[in-house]
Amino acid sequence: MKFDCSTFHYKSRRTDQAAVAKRIREICETRVRYGYRRVHVLLDREGWGINIKKVYRIYKELGMQLRNKTPKRRVKAKLRDDRAEAVEPNDVWAMDFVHDQLATGKKLRVLTVVDTFSRYVPVLDAKFSYRGEDVVATLDRVCRQTGYPKTIRVDQGSEFVSRDMDLWAYQRGVMLDFSRPGKPTDNAFIEAFNGRFRAECLNAHWFLTLADAVEKLEAWRRYYNEERPHSAIGNNVPIMLTKSGDTTSLSP
Repeated sequence: MKFDCSTFHYKSRRTDQAAVAKRIREICETRVRYGYRRVHVLLDREGWGINIKKVYRIYKELGMQLRNKTPKRRVKAKLRDDRAEAVEPNDVWAMDFVHDQLATGKKLRVLTVVDTFSRYVPVLDAKFSYRGEDVVATLDRVCRQTGYPKTIRVDQGSEFVSRDMDLWAYQRGVMLDFSRPGKPTDNAFIEAFNGRFRAECLNAHWFLTLADAVEKLEAWRRYYNEERPHSAIGNNVPIMLTKSGDTTSLSP
């Protein structure tokens, strides 16, 4: 059988996919509102010679898709579905509110925060009402002792999408990772914690006054961090996974 000489000298013209993927990620990290079409335009200008279908495939494989609904005018909002698991304390916190009431029937709101790596709870803060500026004040007080997280996962409640919260996050270098509307599983860590918190603490106590609630919540928080075994972290206690044992002395 005879072969044309050119067969032996053929060189593939395919673009190195690893290099393209790296460039696509670089573009998406610096141009956070660019979809795959604009990414393709930039690649074309740079002479990559890659068609839009391949750009789209790699773009999806990298998890660079833009979320359809992101909070408007939020400078520190996470805009892409590229979540990574926390690998050390203060990588990712999750935050939410839990509702309860005093024995008199007066409503309470409890700000709950949990570190998704260590399961450490830096604060359980009860108030009769909460605004964005109150969330900022509580976080600033706690973070001065524990350090600032890289990311905080929250829902799109009015307190979390407030300008006060966004400005605080911008100034402190904290990313706000908003759940999609109607998708509580986007913040599964805090949902799971809130369930345990209600079953083990809120349902086990009467709160006579706000001061009484604050005292009992703090006692349970310390027990949760320093004594309660957690199967998710090898039946250890959260305080053991934090960077410094000094956190045992925290008070919200």
